[in-house]
Amino acid sequence: MKKIVYTIISLFAVAAASAQARFPQPDFHSGYEYPNVYMPVANQALWQVMDIALLVALMSLVAWAVIKKRTRKPIIWTSIISVAYFGFFRNGCVCSVGSVQNVTLALADSTYILPISVLLLFILPIIFAFLFGRVFCAGVCPLGALQELVNVKNYRLSKAVTTVLGVIPWLYLIFALLFAVTRTSFIICQYDPFVGIFRLGGSIGLITFGVLLLIASIFTGRPFCRFICPYGALLSLFSRVSIWKIKLTSKECINCELCHDACPVDAIKPPYDNKVKEDRLIGVKRIINYFVILPLMVVACAFLMRSVSEKLANANKDVRLYKEVIAFEANPTNTLTLELEAFYKNEGNVEELIALHEKIQSEFKLYSTIAGGLIGLVLGITLIGLSLKRKRETYEIEDAECVACAKCFSYCPQNMDGGINSLIAKK
Repeated sequence: MKKIVYTIISLFAVAAASAQARFPQPDFHSGYEYPNVYMPVANQALWQVMDIALLVALMSLVAWAVIKKRTRKPIIWTSIISVAYFGFFRNGCVCSVGSVQNVTLALADSTYILPISVLLLFILPIIFAFLFGRVFCAGVCPLGALQELVNVKNYRLSKAVTTVLGVIPWLYLIFALLFAVTRTSFIICQYDPFVGIFRLGGSIGLITFGVLLLIASIFTGRPFCRFICPYGALLSLFSRVSIWKIKLTSKECINCELCHDACPVDAIKPPYDNKVKEDRLIGVKRIINYFVILPLMVVACAFLMRSVSEKLANANKDVRLYKEVIAFEANPTNTLTLELEAFYKNEGNVEELIALHEKIQSEFKLYSTIAGGLIGLVLGITLIGLSLKRKRETYEIEDAECVACAKCFSYCPQNMDGGINSLIAKK
């Protein structure tokens, strides 16, 4: 609808310009001054208000559905609305996932003005995650909603595979923050695999990647959300300590395993009583070793990232321009790249460019070191997490991993009228 409105406005503008060319103003002076003509444009502020209002409304609906009613139907409708509005109508550009980069840049650069709408897109899903869990991921996020709507089967991946792939969102988040804080690029937006689908055009490589993710989503639950999305990793921290947690049933769990089999993201963990127990002393020793190794991993990764900071800085356009200018100054040629031509036409100052290059390199050294430390911390905590085995007597939802899709509710016999007896009767 919005594209149609823009098209009509553009056609009127062209028609007005053509009319002015065909019927020029009379060539005499009467003292009359022709008024300036302004073409109306769509009110972007109004669209932003609608975006925020719909975001809050949909997250509230999902929270009500999963916390209060334990039903899935509202999740399906939320996913459809999100894909239609935030996805295809808004072209996937109203994005809480990418807003983390804007917020990071605003914190590092006082000259960058952060729009209030972008701040709200960033902070509101976090607030809801702290209150109710990852209700944003359920179907409000168009990226997750699109995967949710195509999901048919749920082939379970091994724990080793999911553990390794589960580290990727954190690494992605760390590098996204690194490139944002150094004003290099917004890689989350640049490599969004679904934006090409929503815009019905774009990079062939990204569209192909997005299509492959959707194909994978048919057979396993939300591969992008689980193994790529950096914002989902951030929300998982707040969901872990959410105030109102999602519960499978208000009744006593009977350990029937149906919810575990139904969960598309493997967020429902089985009782440990069914596992072969390890000697407690062995487990304690392993955890102590990991805690000793953790600082070493942080330092080693920080040193490694600092050592490659100059190569990482090559992603910055000003660093690349500096190298081109220095090479050209040392060996002038008749052929100029577009960047060099623009630099010299705008009377660029080589000394200022050198100073800017040194500043960027210094920033990359600092922030790459911090990023490396965070990478070591993530790897260390992942190892420690594999060693921690909290005793569970029933099937429980892992709050950090649960995306509030509500698929498990209908599989629990305790949520049916009559409980287990109804399940037996159905069989």
